[in-house]
Amino acid sequence: MFSTVLIANRGEIALRVARTCKELDLRVVAVHSTEDRDSAVVRFADEAVQIGPAAARHSYLSVPAIVEAALRTGADAVHPGYGFLSEDPVLAEECAANGIVFIGPPPGVIERFGDKTAARALMHEAGLPLLPGSLHALGTADEALAVADSIGYPVIIKAAAGGGGRGLRVVPEPAAFARAYQETRAQAQTLFGDGRVYVERYLGSARHVEIQILCDAYGNGVHLGERDCSVQRRHQKLVEEAPAPALPDGLAERMGESAVRGALAAGYVGAGTFEFLVAPDGSFSFMEVNCRIQVEHPVTEMVTGIDLVREQIRVAAGARLAFTQDDVAVRGVAIECRLNAEDPRRDFAPAPGVLTRFEPPGGPFVRVDTHGYPGYRVPAVYDSLLAKLIVWAPDRPAAIARMQRALDEFHITGPGVHTTAAFLREVIDHPLFRHAKHDTAFVAQFLAADPHDPGGSV
Repeated sequence: MFSTVLIANRGEIALRVARTCKELDLRVVAVHSTEDRDSAVVRFADEAVQIGPAAARHSYLSVPAIVEAALRTGADAVHPGYGFLSEDPVLAEECAANGIVFIGPPPGVIERFGDKTAARALMHEAGLPLLPGSLHALGTADEALAVADSIGYPVIIKAAAGGGGRGLRVVPEPAAFARAYQETRAQAQTLFGDGRVYVERYLGSARHVEIQILCDAYGNGVHLGERDCSVQRRHQKLVEEAPAPALPDGLAERMGESAVRGALAAGYVGAGTFEFLVAPDGSFSFMEVNCRIQVEHPVTEMVTGIDLVREQIRVAAGARLAFTQDDVAVRGVAIECRLNAEDPRRDFAPAPGVLTRFEPPGGPFVRVDTHGYPGYRVPAVYDSLLAKLIVWAPDRPAAIARMQRALDEFHITGPGVHTTAAFLREVIDHPLFRHAKHDTAFVAQFLAADPHDPGGSV
């Protein structure tokens, strides 16, 4: 096992990783920008290192700064969390070159899955079902148009290096394709430094269901059930739950088996997530792999009792998986709501500021993953996620009721500060969500029905 783990991240995930490290009796090093010098993880860690200014590209996205901090503090492992450099093969390579363990998959695996076209081709070879589309990056607009015409509209153009709901565009008809193609390529180049794109069939009505997997370095792999992430706004997840409700019998198990097969075929090591789209007819199609811990990992932890970060660390330290597929049992229902510092009444514009009141809910089977506290200044330069509220109950109606109560109990105030709590309360109270009839188009339909009152603020 390691002696010191450096956490190359910020916010709630940095604090969540640090807590598991402490339980494993590991020394914790936090890195931070000038903007985050008073953050919760800095207060919690055994040692903190300032790695740069507020701009992420000069701090949390700086591979040299992260590696230097690890070497200076004697860290023998780096946990990247999610976002930032969590799926950057360069950081994994530099860690290895300096004798530091990167708590994640091997660099080659990260690189293959980071290229969405390479991932599609690899999973096609492994026998996973794909949406119709290209298995390689496309060149000219005419070549891409020919693919789109062959698979039928609507189609979606995606950046090969994309992720996080960015670098994609839906095209409803051929007349709109050429312009959308050029715009998506330009956006991909700006966002990711890589203008390559591909085209696949777009499902306007589908469920977003993902499978959590764990693999060790000895060829063992398991899945920990599925999560439904269909409640999204502009491809950004808002509500997640485990297990996914109202799936056809046997579908979740088939998806889980496919995910493990794909992971082992790729030589995956560590925790990861295979994302699928489930069509109304019950068919499923591979979308992508996230080579990191997910924002929504707590719902899986709540229904399985398995600490995913602990397993990440164990596997990275060379341990075999401590359990087999038969040992994994899913009990009850867990739901997670992401509370962002955004104002729903202003098209979800960021709403940072100093928290004068921050009172998380409590009670049985309620978990809050957050870096917020009274007096904390929510910065304007980073992602707006402020807290994740997770509840568990024996069944879905009880979990929804518990989430409603917990959202009502969560009090966050401050000058200029707004959150999405009241909006989320309305979302989970909606009949489509309550009866598990929602899909990825649900939030857009919900907002279109009442665009002037998308939830209040808390």
